Amino acid sequence: MLCVGRLGGLGARAAALPPRRAGRGSLEAGIRARRVSTSWSPVGAAFNVKPQGSRLDLFGERRGLFGVPELSAPEGFHIAQEKALRKTELLVDRACSTPPGPQTVLIFDELSDSLCRVADLADFVKIAHPEPAFREAAEEACRSIGTMVEKLNTNVDLYQSLQKLLADKKLVDSLDPETSGIHLDKEKRKRAVDLNVKILDLSSTFLMGTNFPNKIEKHLLPEHIRRNFTSAGDHIIIDGLHAESPDDLVREAAYKIFLYPNAGQLKCLEELLSSRDLLAKLVGYSTFSHRALQGTIAKNPETVMQFLEKLSDKLSERTLKDFEMIRGMKMKLNPQNSEVMPWDPPYYSGVIRAERYNIEPSLYCPFFSLGACMEGLNILLNRLLGISLYAEQPAKGEVWSEDVRKLAVVHESEGLLGYIYCDFFQRADKPHQDCHFTIRGGRLKEDGDYQLPVVVLMLNLPRSSRSSPTLLTPSMMENLFHEMGHAMHSMLGRTRYQHVTGTRCPTDFAEVPSILMEYFANDYRVVNQFARHYQTGQPLPKNMVSRLCESKKVCAAADMQLQVFYATLDQIYHGKHPLRNSTTDILKETQEKFYGLPYVPNTAWQLRFSHLVGYGARYYSYLMSRAVASMVWKECFLQDPFNRAAGERYRREMLAHGGGREPMLMVEGMLQKCPSVDDFVSALVSDLDLDFETFLMDSE
Repeated sequence: MLCVGRLGGLGARAAALPPRRAGRGSLEAGIRARRVSTSWSPVGAAFNVKPQGSRLDLFGERRGLFGVPELSAPEGFHIAQEKALRKTELLVDRACSTPPGPQTVLIFDELSDSLCRVADLADFVKIAHPEPAFREAAEEACRSIGTMVEKLNTNVDLYQSLQKLLADKKLVDSLDPETSGIHLDKEKRKRAVDLNVKILDLSSTFLMGTNFPNKIEKHLLPEHIRRNFTSAGDHIIIDGLHAESPDDLVREAAYKIFLYPNAGQLKCLEELLSSRDLLAKLVGYSTFSHRALQGTIAKNPETVMQFLEKLSDKLSERTLKDFEMIRGMKMKLNPQNSEVMPWDPPYYSGVIRAERYNIEPSLYCPFFSLGACMEGLNILLNRLLGISLYAEQPAKGEVWSEDVRKLAVVHESEGLLGYIYCDFFQRADKPHQDCHFTIRGGRLKEDGDYQLPVVVLMLNLPRSSRSSPTLLTPSMMENLFHEMGHAMHSMLGRTRYQHVTGTRCPTDFAEVPSILMEYFANDYRVVNQFARHYQTGQPLPKNMVSRLCESKKVCAAADMQLQVFYATLDQIYHGKHPLRNSTTDILKETQEKFYGLPYVPNTAWQLRFSHLVGYGARYYSYLMSRAVASMVWKECFLQDPFNRAAGERYRREMLAHGGGREPMLMVEGMLQKCPSVDDFVSALVSDLDLDFETFLMDSE
């Protein structure tokens, strides 16, 4: 009921294991690299120089993380959480004593805001802060706030206050207390709380297990295989799939050992799925999937399965051709064993790409300095939406690492929209995942002012060197654009309530703005605005962009088919219980039906499927969001990626509402039509066949 829709770190993209401007004028600034002057706006220049850091401010007042005064030291988390809890008690009293009406909803949102402002910030700090004391204090704050949220979600007085609002459905469309079980009798309500706590514990345990390495006795592996892995006494440690290794036997060994079933992890997954099913049934749903898909684009698991099955049918011939292509390359390199196995596609598809298109990342990196890429975002956002990014010097203690940059997001007529903290660079103990975090959601306050959103974008980019700025590979550049899509969703959401602002929306809609940005990042008309060689100033040649875009079509059908398999498995696991077979038997059946490559005996890939926790019953969202983004791109931006009218409509119809409007209505508003499941499938399949970028370049 409270803090609903908090997605924590958004933007983890589907993986194999798992998958801006006008009027630059006065903003121009020059930076010099080896006698060549390349002019950037201040934001571009700011990201191509080493940060000065707040350490130079020896006498300034220490502000605290994100400008929160209490958080100048780890102990401040306790102060912040206590303040939030005291405010919560006052707001609960107000909510229970206020006559039903709009004011009651505002009180509930303020209650959610006071808790989320501590919990969201702590969610980020507990994984990203370099100091253990801060991480531990943030972890404790998360537990404390989480306990309070559970209590509030089963507070009968609050529930009765909400019940009085039900006569006016408009007021409560975004409030769904009954999914938490608050409407149940006392005994069942306690059971719901206990199940929620158990699910949280099981989720945490399962997540830890997905990354835990396996080991095997040294003598069981040939010598030339052993040297590819870490040794520990008489054992070899396997901590991943080694999918990019050129040695077939190394990939095979890693696959079979890393995915070897772990009895404890298997029991944990079975208990997690069973507990989710029990909770769903307890609160009135036939399956957990039905509960999880409420309010999404898909709306129910039947539509999801229809989408996945139709997509699988359309992909089948293309996937077979991709596997044949991979088989041909494997036969060429390894004639003794040319059968395609599950550990082969990532490596051999990369070999085919390299052979056909010569897309060695080092050829592209010099054109994608971080400053150039930030300039590109600034140009695009300005021309599409009238937005400019300005680098600000953070106050002492405001950031958790010296290399974190702070950006003010400013609209040409509306002024300051919010802040983005850019935590872009690699460091020890930092999570290796590109993410977007909401630190503070936007909302209309009681005094009529708007609470400005604050977010963090976290990447893992290499640091600059003495001879060059930070240089990005094409995939890093695309990831930067992707995460900025999430940030703009947060910045441009102008909802009345913070619990539905920005990315606090259904999962299958939350990825649409970020995936749409990938289309811009792969369009030469956009790339040509900023991609310049950091030494010579030479623009990135058109044919290099063309080759890069074409290379992404290589084995793309097989990659998409793999995502269909994962999404289908997720639906079955969260469907009707008890499951008809063991989770491993279901994996085998689903893999052979929806992917096509054989199941490998004595492996249990599902035990490494971390997305079962965060995206339980919603893993299909990657595919659905990509379908919507593809349709928006083709209908609204393909002819002109800088179309200001289309940009304004995009903001008005899609970005502004967060989760405060039914997602399909937002899609309809943008596309001027109601898309069907067949439309979604066609959008995804057409992306495999047509290279819009090459077509446009050839037509010029």
